[in-house]
Amino acid sequence: MDRPASFTTLEQWLGWLETLSPNEIDLGLERVAEVLQRLPAVRAERVIHIAGTNGKGSSAAMLEALYLQRSDSVGCYTSPHIHRYNERIRVAGEAVSDQRIVRAFEQVEAVRNSAPLTYFEYGTLAALCVFEDAAVDTIILEIGLGGRLDAVNAIEPSGGIITNVSVDHVAWLGSDIASIAVEKAGILRPGKPFVFAAKDIPQPVIDAASDISADLLCLERDYHYRIAESRRWEFVGQHLRIPGLQMPALPGKFQVQNAAGVLALVEALGDTDLLNATTIDTALSDLKLPGRLQRVQRNRTWIFDVAHNRGAADVLAQTLDDDEDMRKITCIAGVLSDKIVADIIEPLLPFVDQWIAVAAEGPRGIPAAELAAAIANLSGKPCLIATSIGQACDEADIDSGSPILVTGSFFTVGPALKWLASKIH
Repeated sequence: MDRPASFTTLEQWLGWLETLSPNEIDLGLERVAEVLQRLPAVRAERVIHIAGTNGKGSSAAMLEALYLQRSDSVGCYTSPHIHRYNERIRVAGEAVSDQRIVRAFEQVEAVRNSAPLTYFEYGTLAALCVFEDAAVDTIILEIGLGGRLDAVNAIEPSGGIITNVSVDHVAWLGSDIASIAVEKAGILRPGKPFVFAAKDIPQPVIDAASDISADLLCLERDYHYRIAESRRWEFVGQHLRIPGLQMPALPGKFQVQNAAGVLALVEALGDTDLLNATTIDTALSDLKLPGRLQRVQRNRTWIFDVAHNRGAADVLAQTLDDDEDMRKITCIAGVLSDKIVADIIEPLLPFVDQWIAVAAEGPRGIPAAELAAAIANLSGKPCLIATSIGQACDEADIDSGSPILVTGSFFTVGPALKWLASKIH
């Protein structure tokens, strides 16, 4: 294959990156740390890590929006993307250009030597190059997988958030909450503030914080939130009380919990000038995250939600249960092979009348026939098999009555949204 010196487009670079490492996922910090020390040092005023099983993207978007309200220069790195790779790297709230990413890839390649970086590791280092070039004040980094051995953890943070811990990525992180919690807790640092943003905190996180004297802030111990009947909510931090807040624009009641965790970290980092109702409401009133409880109206209601583990599927099911129109749904499901199919499907059983199985795009997608058999066994209903996500959407769209849900993976939701956009435009 051609070498990077001949590449002129982002597409060429991304295709090559997929071949660079023999493993799609290869946890460990040594490779990234080796290359990182040969790149310009990270000089941002604050670096924030966000780990957790679910809610990382929402928390990153909220933090980004808050710091942008102060006219900070903000860099935000998240993964995976829904439509374009550029979505992963944002500066000042906007996805950066192909040319800027290519320039960053060139910077990484110039010092990589023979280090066999994975696709994610290479992208993480490139994002840091973009942020350093833009001289950002604040860097927000979403952990890709786990925490302790994730590439992002090679960068020293000022503080961070663990949104929650549930079972996911069992092939890499372990098959129980305690094992996974140890991996998530790997982002903690001595003397630095970290928020655990869910109500049930696993003991290994508490133990890890105690062992290294991290400043761990826990929901319902160190900070609180309360939702009022008026669809307003109140945040109570260590030193601040902020009543009368508007509900975040991101759909789902659980977003208040994510927002409270974000505010608790901002307070702990000392950025209390951001913590007033006007700033918070303005920042959180216009947020949108594609593929997360996203609704699109076209002949009937389409719902797109990546829900690729039990925790996310439970939240999706609760959101469907809160809406009386969300019954007798047609569900298109595509799941990756490292996921537990039952954890995704079982919470949705009361709401789905018709199932369509499809292979999520990419090498890790469960074959449609295999997934259909699993869904049929779980639901006691027939499950149609589609040969492509486009065909699955066409099949679901024949009847203009019931709502359509697309779920199970970023690699199912993204292509389905692209299909729908082609029909609308």
